[in-house]
Amino acid sequence: MSTPDVQRVDSATGTLADWNAAGLLAAADLHITDRLVRMCGEPVSDDARLGAALAVRAVRLGSTCLALDRIGELAAGQESTEVEIPSPRDLLDALAVSPLVTGSDAGPLRPLVVRDSVDGPLVYLQKYFRQEQTIREILDGRSQTAPSVDTAALREAVAAVYSSPDDGALQKLAAAVAATRWTTVLAGGPGTGKTYTVARILAVLDRLQGPGLRIGLCAPTGRAAAQLQASVEAESTLPVTAHAVTLHSLLGWRPGSNPRYGRGRTLPHDVIVVDETSMLSMTAMSRLLDAVRPDARVVFVGDPHQLASVEAGAVLADLVERTDLPATDGTDGPPATLTQAFDAVGLDPAAEDLDPDDVARLADGVITLRRQFRFGGGISKVAAAVNAGDPEAVLELVTSPDIDDVELVAPDDLDGVAGDILSWGRDLRSAARTGNAAGALDALDSHRVLCAHREGSWGVRGWTTRITDWLGTTEAEHMGWYVGQPILVTANDRQTATFNGDTGVVIADPDADPQPANRPGSSDAVRVAFRRGGEVRLLHPTQLADVVSVHAMTIHRSQGSQFDQVTVVLPPAGSELLTRELLYTAITRARSRVRIVGTADVLAAAVNRRVQRASGLRSTLSAI
Repeated sequence: MSTPDVQRVDSATGTLADWNAAGLLAAADLHITDRLVRMCGEPVSDDARLGAALAVRAVRLGSTCLALDRIGELAAGQESTEVEIPSPRDLLDALAVSPLVTGSDAGPLRPLVVRDSVDGPLVYLQKYFRQEQTIREILDGRSQTAPSVDTAALREAVAAVYSSPDDGALQKLAAAVAATRWTTVLAGGPGTGKTYTVARILAVLDRLQGPGLRIGLCAPTGRAAAQLQASVEAESTLPVTAHAVTLHSLLGWRPGSNPRYGRGRTLPHDVIVVDETSMLSMTAMSRLLDAVRPDARVVFVGDPHQLASVEAGAVLADLVERTDLPATDGTDGPPATLTQAFDAVGLDPAAEDLDPDDVARLADGVITLRRQFRFGGGISKVAAAVNAGDPEAVLELVTSPDIDDVELVAPDDLDGVAGDILSWGRDLRSAARTGNAAGALDALDSHRVLCAHREGSWGVRGWTTRITDWLGTTEAEHMGWYVGQPILVTANDRQTATFNGDTGVVIADPDADPQPANRPGSSDAVRVAFRRGGEVRLLHPTQLADVVSVHAMTIHRSQGSQFDQVTVVLPPAGSELLTRELLYTAITRARSRVRIVGTADVLAAAVNRRVQRASGLRSTLSAI
């Protein structure tokens, strides 16, 4: 008996039925569109219904709106489709007179909004249009004024905080810009010194304001917040009195309810740092900005080239690429605050060691750190070529005999991968059996297999089976705790201070008889070791309810982590996850070596395919 297609809507008719049958629209797209049409209470044309369904689809796939000029790309990769794709103009004309946009006699409901932009006409669901407008209006308002800062005091603070000869010009400018603006974006790849710079920005602001600076540290996830706390404490030159929390905790935002803090009740902090901003959704960003005092500084930190939020929006990339922010003093030239920032650090905007593009973005409060401290060589070159969308350069680098820290291996030539896995397993178990928590955790992070998919032979599930076979993990070990077992936490637990995405390793309890620890399934004489910053913590297995073994993990889950070596398993050709951002994120998880498992064609396809998240936040919108 054949399995029914759960995405097929048998009751659908007309154009939507054709698009649904072709697999271009999911069942949810049709059901939501049908509800919107029924709420209007008036007839809606087939083209207008299609425009609404495509707007719903866009949000489902991560965009905040539908870019009409790109609807021709919808059938890309489809070997054959019988649907007729209307022109952007036909859809725009149909939507312009539709009650979905203009309203109807049934009431003022207008579920869709149509606006023009530099990317052409955009179609929004009303909710996401309002959120985007909130972000745009608040950012524009914040750019119209600036904090009152004494240049001499700023110069003294920057000189005192940045005392190392290794401190770069952009790092110093970051602190000066953050001091002279209400909103700052600190962008950069892994290992470019973002956390180091954040700690010094806080130190400069502390010196300018004096005791009592109220600092809010937050991140989209519990794990990212805990890492931010540990990193800032390790790097900071002042006592950080703030405790990093999730953005939801900062706002007092519980599922199914409105945040405690918002426009009518703003946050008390003088400066708010948001780490891993690339993971922030449009909804979360609008909620945060609504809750920030107009006279509070906000510093957004992250890597715009990494994978974006799993929800709608690519906010950090939009902020970095915005072209319509007005100058602080309303002039056509550089704002006075930028001149003040350069004066404070004793730099000339035309200095040879400053990129003119970087200087231009500084006027919008965007600082991009480029100097790599964590890795270099081939990894840095390959990551740059991936970001540039240059598949020829990427292929040349990963196959070059002169590059020894990045290589491409065929899916049927896994001897080298197996050797790395066996070495990893031996080191992990050796340290774990002696109760050496630090050594076991070092071994755990010395290598990680990263996959695009969870399921399938080339996903996490398939590679977990392959790795446990190589390691000779027994059936009994699969059934319980065993020494050397790599652990992944799958849910936040405040009581144990473990968070979704944390990894640890089971070790023999150094204070107990080691013999029972070798008995698979026993938790009597084992502990699970975790590391946060420089601190190692041991927990009893019974304290951990939501954990699984981790021999491989998804690239999405690896964001924010670093490993000595990574093996990146590319998905099969045609995978929707095969993107430039996915590849870049995977490559930059490694400190010293990357092995990419896949074919040259699949690798080139990944470099060529960029995540296209439509948004109007990058430019000014106008009515059509």
